[in-house]
Amino acid sequence: MSGAAASDPAAGAAGEPLRIDVRRGDPTPEELAAVIAVVSESYAQENADAVADDPPMESAWRRSARALRVPLKRGYGWGRFTG
Repeated sequence: MSGAAASDPAAGAAGEPLRIDVRRGDPTPEELAAVIAVVSESYAQENADAVADDPPMESAWRRSARALRVPLKRGYGWGRFTG
């Protein structure tokens, strides 16, 4: 038996159903249905869990602190006649 398509719960990202090919052996229709059900459910669960977290929100303090100047360089000296 070759080429069995899974049902809608395990549809891929583009919406097309997953394709499961039997490469060896001769499974009964019940065995094939069991494998398709388990693999489809596993794929659907993994697909649902694979969601990226939202990036952390930038605080108002961090946003307003961007315009602050850089710290003074202490190595240059402070007087008019240094150097």
